[in-house]
Amino acid sequence: MKYISTRSKIKPINSAEAILQGLATDGGLFVPEKIPKVTIEEIGELQKKTYEQRAARLLGKYLTDYTEDELGECSELAYNWFDVTARVPIAVLIQDPKNPVAPVGNMELWHGPTSAFKDIALQMLPHLMRMALEKVGETKKILILVATSGDTGKAALAGFADVPQTKIMVFYPEDGVSKIQKLQMITQAGDNVNVTAVRGNFDDAQTGVKKIFGDKKIRSELEKLGVKLSSANSINWGRLVPQIVYYFSGYLELIQTNQIKLGDKINISVPTGNFGNILAAYYALRMGLPVKKLICASNMNNVLTEFFATGVYNRKREFFKTITPSMDILISSNLERLLYHESGGDFKQVNRYMTELNSLGKYKIDKPLKTRLDKIFHAEYVTEDETKDFIKRIYGSFKYLLDTHTAVSICALSKYRGKTKDLTPVLNAATASPYKFTSAVLTALEKPIDGLDDLAQLKLLNKVTNAKMPKNLAVLDAADILHKDVCDKDEMAQKVLEFAAK
Repeated sequence: MKYISTRSKIKPINSAEAILQGLATDGGLFVPEKIPKVTIEEIGELQKKTYEQRAARLLGKYLTDYTEDELGECSELAYNWFDVTARVPIAVLIQDPKNPVAPVGNMELWHGPTSAFKDIALQMLPHLMRMALEKVGETKKILILVATSGDTGKAALAGFADVPQTKIMVFYPEDGVSKIQKLQMITQAGDNVNVTAVRGNFDDAQTGVKKIFGDKKIRSELEKLGVKLSSANSINWGRLVPQIVYYFSGYLELIQTNQIKLGDKINISVPTGNFGNILAAYYALRMGLPVKKLICASNMNNVLTEFFATGVYNRKREFFKTITPSMDILISSNLERLLYHESGGDFKQVNRYMTELNSLGKYKIDKPLKTRLDKIFHAEYVTEDETKDFIKRIYGSFKYLLDTHTAVSICALSKYRGKTKDLTPVLNAATASPYKFTSAVLTALEKPIDGLDDLAQLKLLNKVTNAKMPKNLAVLDAADILHKDVCDKDEMAQKVLEFAAK
């Protein structure tokens, strides 16, 4: 399998090279030359496999320059310290006795070391990258550069901390992540890690990182230091491809809990901001997973909802800081990959869209492309009050606690069902532990939090719900603050050079 750019006809490269490079030299994103197919029989054969075995088998469809044994090793190293054997267990939340054919399987993607779905990819990526360095004979250090809206940062830091031949630098919006997310990042130990806050929002941080990747002068300076740039954001193919696995695994878990039978179609609902998580579901669909509709759930920063409704992507709008900070994004980078695939690989058209987005702040897709997307996607956005209401409603009905992002997805699903009357069984992506967003969850449950800091809120949430607290969060109160750097967005490049020189 070779990888090409979404923006121009560059020379195809293998997956190890694409993973190390992160971003294509023309500024585009790497995509596979073709999407591999999986038969229903092959899906059925995965039922008796462990999550690690499923991952190795499915990743082998894309990462063909890795051996099966290498992918098996990467999977074992990535997932053997998750706190549940199933890795991504299913909780069947909503099953109306009057509509037994309409279950909602809440796929818990947060049982990794940082209690967020990003762990599933970011515990795998360092091992894929370590092997890629060997495969291409690279002797320089790789500097992983990350912009995060919350969860990616800590997951990447935890994955790459003290990994040989790598350094990792994470930029996050100074006031744009939850306090728990911030604490997780700034207490991260490791001789090769740096965490820096940016005065601005996530889009400022992400745009700054993209500019650094595209700046030939900075790359030249880094080369002199014996350093090459790469990324752990979902723009890196090695970060995105492991996410495809859990949609297949979730489908198999629905079978094993007797909610569906092999071959039955499902809908998938995903809370998304940067479009990586739902794009992984799209790849699963294109591979052959029986999926009827992908439900794209957004918060008040509803740029994606408007895009799927109108065909116009317009980032020039009011930016909202919400109780779902990982979705507070106006530039959904991974949408570019979807446009490439659904336009039939028309990189000239994709390049035109991205140029217009950069210069005008918006673009409009053509009608045939809009029609194709309508067949696959349905988009909804959810208000702050609706998010809190669904946390309270689900807990009241099932004594099951949702985080804010997962509540957005469940609410968007409810809106979709109300409009379409489509009661197809659903796999819902539960993206974080509720303990990562304690103030919003406690407020939703109508528990007073005045005067309580974030660590006290962790304890209160545990007391009033008895929901199990992840170990990594329980020890935060004893962790030392190790990172205090703050910079303006136009100072990011200099910060990178300073860290690379250390």
